[in-house]
This record gives sequence, C-alpha cells and structure tokens, in this order.
Amino acid sequence: MIPVIDGHNDALLRAWRSGESLRERGDDGHLDVPRMREGGIAAGFFAIYVPEDDYASDPRANVVATDDGWEVPFDDPVPIERASPVAHELAAIADRDLMLVRTIADLEHCVAGDEPGAILHLEGAEPIEPGLDNLDGWIERGLRSLGIVWSRPNAFACGVPFQYPGAPDMGPGLTDAGRDLVRACNERGVMLDLAHLNERGFFDVASLSEAPLVVSHAAAHALAPMPRNLTDAELDAVGDSGGLVGVVFDTVMTRSDGELVFDTALDVIAGHIEYIAERIGLDHVALGSDFDGCFPPAALDDASKMQALLGVLGWDDDELAKLAHGNWLRVLRATWRD
Repeated sequence: MIPVIDGHNDALLRAWRSGESLRERGDDGHLDVPRMREGGIAAGFFAIYVPEDDYASDPRANVVATDDGWEVPFDDPVPIERASPVAHELAAIADRDLMLVRTIADLEHCVAGDEPGAILHLEGAEPIEPGLDNLDGWIERGLRSLGIVWSRPNAFACGVPFQYPGAPDMGPGLTDAGRDLVRACNERGVMLDLAHLNERGFFDVASLSEAPLVVSHAAAHALAPMPRNLTDAELDAVGDSGGLVGVVFDTVMTRSDGELVFDTALDVIAGHIEYIAERIGLDHVALGSDFDGCFPPAALDDASKMQALLGVLGWDDDELAKLAHGNWLRVLRATWRD
C-alpha cells in the first residue's frame, strides 16, 4: 500500500452538520480516520469551509440549465460575522477528532505509518479579517494552508462559479487586501491554494508569490472545459513555479461532457493525472480528492478505496510514490517554515 497525502476533503463540514465523530467509521459520507487507514491516506488537507447556511445542501443543487450546458450562479459573499464563529466550530472538531500536522516532521511521521494526520486548511479566506489582524491567531491554532476563495467573491479575490462549459477568465483580480494576504502567507510559511480562483486572481498570485503555486483540487480544462479546471497556461505557470496540482475525483469536473455519472470509469480521472504529468512533469501532479465535497465515481466513493486509482495508472512504484505523497512533501518543504 502506497501512503497518500490527499490535497482536499470536506469531512469537517460533514461532521459539523451531523454531529458525528471523525474518529469512528461512518456509514455516510466519504472520509473518516478509520477509512483513511483502510485506504492508505497518511494525511489530508481538512478544509474549513463556511457555507451560507447551516443546512446540509449542496449549492450545486441550484443548477440552472442553459442552451448548451448548465451553470450555478455565484453565492453571495459570506460576512465575517458568520464566517468567524462557524470556522472556529469546524476547527474545534479538528482539535477533537484529528491529529493536526503542524510541521514537516509531523507529516513525515504520518507517511512513515504513524497516526493519520490532518493539515488545517481554510477554503475561502472569509474568516480572515481584511486587515489580517487575526491571521497569526489562526496560524497559532494550526492553520498551514489557505485557499483565498471558494466559488464566490470575498474581500480578497473572486472565485469562479460552477459552470459547463466555461472558462476561468471572469471577474476581477486580487484586491489590495488579497495582495497583502499573499505576501503575509509567504512571510509566515502558509501554503496558498489557488483552487476556485479566477484567472486574473491566479496570475496575480503567480506574479506576487515567492512560493510554489498550488491548486489543491482541480483538473485539466483541456479535457473538461469548466471554470474550476486549469487552462494549459495556468498549468504551465504551476510547473514553472515548482508547484503542483492535486487532481480532483469529481465526476462532473473530470468528464468531458460535464455530466454526473456515478459509474464513470477511473480511467477518466487517471486521464487528467496523465495529461498534467505529460504537460508539466510528473513532479507537479498529486491527488486532491475533494471527498465529502464532490461526486466521486462509485469505484472511488470513499477514502477506503483510494488505492484503486493508483492501480489503474500503470506507473512504476517510484512514480506512484511521487504522485501519492512525494510531490506534496517536496512542495510543503519549500513552503512551510517550522
């Protein structure tokens, strides 16, 4: 079994809504600690994502049919008065149920076979004050990764809506607060995640950031044309920076037709992995499941099945080890400051 560092999951949100413990194997959802062990997931980025309301509804349920595809309109910005308390409640679940990874040494112990670890990640910077006054407090709490946006605008940047077909060239770039956030995260060794960010914001970060560019959960726009996926120009920028892309497991985001089909073959996801590896190099592709936040295919519908994807690639063990954990370790060693 090859140890995996998984670039993204939304298990904290599921636990917040259900009240369940992530230390126990659940019957619902995709990921918990027992299923991480079964699937060889040594560590994962656990997202703190603040929804617009407390109900267990996926915003993509609001899909609007168009003449040639579909779209989900932007959500309204979430005010910090809601974002901050909800984010701290989600972080408290991580403190209760998970072993937080704070250093490279912690992460290396996880890969070596110790207790599965959790890297604390903000998916959307709404809980951060625009003046960044509380950023250091979040870092002290264990924050090691920050996604500037989710698929909605905030004080720092603009995300892309879910849409098929579509491209990420919509909306403005980083705000002044967003530029300050990029610099502050670089100075403090917090990984910046460009998932959900629009094209202008992406290239604003690329021009400012001194760290490798990371997109934790996305796919190749050339194979599945929707705004959440990365154009070849964006992929090239990631490769040039020494960064990586975590390939998402979502059937909708990886199928060329944008359809939700649960019996989608794992070859579809593998095709995105191979496309990115061929375009920018094997050192720049990794895994970013989006468990509990996406619609994975039946053959990969919970964390216990993680190894199944590795089995369809036909790569040798050294190549699979880079994909599964080595590339994440390399990028985080270049980014974090213990």
